[in-house]
Amino acid sequence: MKEIKTTCDIANATAIDIGPMAELKDYVLALGPETKIPGKVFGGAAVKAGGADFSLQVFAPGTEGGFYHVHKDHEELYFFLSGEGEYQVDGTNIPVKEGSVVRVAPAGKRAVRNTGDKPLVMLCVQYVAAAPGSVNPSDGTILNEPVKW
Repeated sequence: MKEIKTTCDIANATAIDIGPMAELKDYVLALGPETKIPGKVFGGAAVKAGGADFSLQVFAPGTEGGFYHVHKDHEELYFFLSGEGEYQVDGTNIPVKEGSVVRVAPAGKRAVRNTGDKPLVMLCVQYVAAAPGSVNPSDGTILNEPVKW
């Protein structure tokens, strides 16, 4: 089974290497002795993320997600990086392909499937749900100093 490698761990940053997207299929997420999901890896803990988590997952042609689910507190953003398929939320099938992004509120019943003939690769970012507009996009501060490469 493939494992994440830490490539940098300093006071204000942690970096990891998950490997080439073509090797996502080599990861296996174990949710218990009887529940194993091939092609899925979570990375939030590995990068020491405090307010969010993320996972990468690959679905072979003709396959679907490991489980139909909802959340208590977490909203999710799904970014589709390659392939094509459908993302179902509350019984509505949403066509997805490279470049598609789907947001799902915690209570949304969700599942995904690959309807294409190539792997469907998906990045999911999970975080505590908040009211739309409550995140301040101007939170950053531009520093008046050069970057020293």
